[in-house]
Amino acid sequence: MPSDNLNAHLRDQLAGLKAKGLYKAERRIETPQRAGIAVGGREVVNFCANNYLGLANHPEVVDAALDGLKAWGYGLSSVRFICGTQDVHKRLERQIAGFFGKADSILYISCFDANGGLFEPLLTEQDAVLSDELNHASIIDGVRLCKAKRLRYKHNDMADLRAKLEEAKDSRFKLIFTDSVFSMDGDLARLPDICQLADESGAAVGIDDCHATGHLGATGRGAAEELGVLDRIDLITGTLGKTLGGASGGFTAASAEVVDWLRNRSRPYLFSNSVPPALVVAGMKALELVDRAAGLRETLRANTKRLRAGLEGAGFTVKPGPTPILPVMLGDAAVAARMADELLKRGVYVIGFSYPVVPQGQARIRIQVSAAHTADQIDHAITAFAEVGKAVGVIG
Repeated sequence: MPSDNLNAHLRDQLAGLKAKGLYKAERRIETPQRAGIAVGGREVVNFCANNYLGLANHPEVVDAALDGLKAWGYGLSSVRFICGTQDVHKRLERQIAGFFGKADSILYISCFDANGGLFEPLLTEQDAVLSDELNHASIIDGVRLCKAKRLRYKHNDMADLRAKLEEAKDSRFKLIFTDSVFSMDGDLARLPDICQLADESGAAVGIDDCHATGHLGATGRGAAEELGVLDRIDLITGTLGKTLGGASGGFTAASAEVVDWLRNRSRPYLFSNSVPPALVVAGMKALELVDRAAGLRETLRANTKRLRAGLEGAGFTVKPGPTPILPVMLGDAAVAARMADELLKRGVYVIGFSYPVVPQGQARIRIQVSAAHTADQIDHAITAFAEVGKAVGVIG
């Protein structure tokens, strides 16, 4: 059968991935998501989740989800514009819009869909979109779907962005779009500089704030608040699947006109089922918790500082940055995979990242810190990293 040839080809490709240390196996978690989880019948410390404030399975979030399930049902069996819009969907959209100070917002089943459905409805061949070279895959895929002139600028390189804006000067509309936090590196986009260039060139600015919303900024409004430019950002995409409860659901917050147009033309919104009501109600509760989470944000900063200092003191190279994402740079994919396996044996759950998730030769272990981690858990991770690093020859 023709499929036999395809299967044989894929077996060879998969064997090649395994030989190069690039194969991505999935570990099974046997408990709810939290700072301490069970894997293979053992309790381990979890440094892999996007659970920055520890709200995944927070009792108030869980109770809200249960209340939403009982009050509004399990699912809608429909897309939004047919019969899939409940009052709670509109309430959460108003809450998200108010949270960011925008006129309106629109819910998607994920932020991948929010980014995938953003550019094609708004931009035509008369327009230009300028994208940081390290932007998330969902942004890259979304940009590919639109007919606008696509210009990729070097990561956080404002001279290159300026040159690209000059190249796009005759475009009708220009949109600069960037991750606010680059999830594999833990650094921030240079949003004040980007906004200044946008003002000079008449461009709009959009950000994907998935890894910042809830824990960055004085009140958790994300990287734009942290950097003092929230009012200047025109478009914000984000997720309920990280700091805001850690389940599923994405959104775009923008002007009333942009959101209304997306409701009428954004394909992932028009042709995907509504976000389940239990997740919507839980998302509303998570946003409420963020508003009173100043103490959690301070704990997160302290935990991050403690872990970074311990790892660097042990001799590891950790990429600099102000976020709770700590990339321990190793270079070799096989070394990263081996270290992750050895760390798991010592009760530390981390994952090695390698190509194509990160560039060739930049394999790493990405640590994600949570406000839910205890000092003992962090110190245990530092000790385990030092032991494994010496055993595999990464540190002396």
